[in-house]
Amino acid sequence: MAAKAATDDKEAKPLRHGYTTGSCATATTKAALIALITQEPQREATIRLPIGETVTFQMESCEFTEAMATASTIKDGGDDPDATHGALIISTVEWLDEPGIILDGGVGVGRVTKPGLPVPIGGAAINPVPRKMIREAAQEVLDQFEIDRGIKIVISVPAGEEIAKKTLNGRLGILGGISILGTRGIVVPFSTSAYKASVAQAVNVAKEAGCEHIVLSTGGKTESYGIEMYPELSEEAFVEMGDFVGFSLQQCKRKKMKKVTLVGMMGKFSKVAQGVMMVHSKSAPIDFGHLAQMAEQAGASEELLVQIREANTAAQVGDLMADTPAFFEIMCEKCCRAALKEVGGGIEVETVIITMKGSLLGKVTIDDTDHESDRDRG
Repeated sequence: MAAKAATDDKEAKPLRHGYTTGSCATATTKAALIALITQEPQREATIRLPIGETVTFQMESCEFTEAMATASTIKDGGDDPDATHGALIISTVEWLDEPGIILDGGVGVGRVTKPGLPVPIGGAAINPVPRKMIREAAQEVLDQFEIDRGIKIVISVPAGEEIAKKTLNGRLGILGGISILGTRGIVVPFSTSAYKASVAQAVNVAKEAGCEHIVLSTGGKTESYGIEMYPELSEEAFVEMGDFVGFSLQQCKRKKMKKVTLVGMMGKFSKVAQGVMMVHSKSAPIDFGHLAQMAEQAGASEELLVQIREANTAAQVGDLMADTPAFFEIMCEKCCRAALKEVGGGIEVETVIITMKGSLLGKVTIDDTDHESDRDRG
């Protein structure tokens, strides 16, 4: 694929971005349609991305008959490869008797089964921006060759069903494969926009499913703990927020959730307790001085405070304070108050901190729905 940067010195050079499944599907559609019209194989296709950038994609294959053509490319995720990095994206284009453009998903592209997504129930999980990109690219080719015939476009991802197991699609009600995504056309390293989009969609699906209480977790282990805590909640109520604590809380407030439970471990939640709402390890270091202040407030000895200030990890601090429940209550309460500040109050927030082995360290709830605080220690 075009526009690959040299990566000999990753420290000195910016991370190389990749391209979305939507961009790949657009490029393969253009190549297949041109091959169908010209009856000549296309080795590449150049498209314009939503951000205005023009990119040339190399085709892995291009086959055609007089009635149908197929082209494929391999998705490049850049220097932050996601689950779809390396996937083969295929577009098949065939002539129709009636004018117009029909777009659908084939093997490995999921089907929407729940409300709350930007695609109607029963539709192929091809999001609005990629749909627009694919349709516009196809129409441009038809106009270029002055053709009035209709076409049907089918996007397929042979490994899509297997890849989808590594994504949130099942929880969102997208079954049978992956989604064709992308709002900008490129994949930014760390997949920030893609992850935020998945969180926003998950919260919206939960809202449409009737959820009023959402459990936000930082990862798989913390989510599993949340599911054990609240077995009565539907699966839509559990959302992996990753490092995006503030963004996820804002989505819950925007959708008028009554209660949010935050489930995490010492490292990330020691940052939340300080008011840090983006808890990626590269975004904010752990402040051992702040941990020592909370330990002092919980009655830790001077000797213990020295050990905390000199600790290497937040988990180590958790071990040092294992016999002092007040320390974890203080941290949980600080997390709750930071969360309420982030969203401007008016919601019930619960913070649950667990160990890496899945044991409870602390739990505090503050109900700010009527601006009265209620602490539930456990």
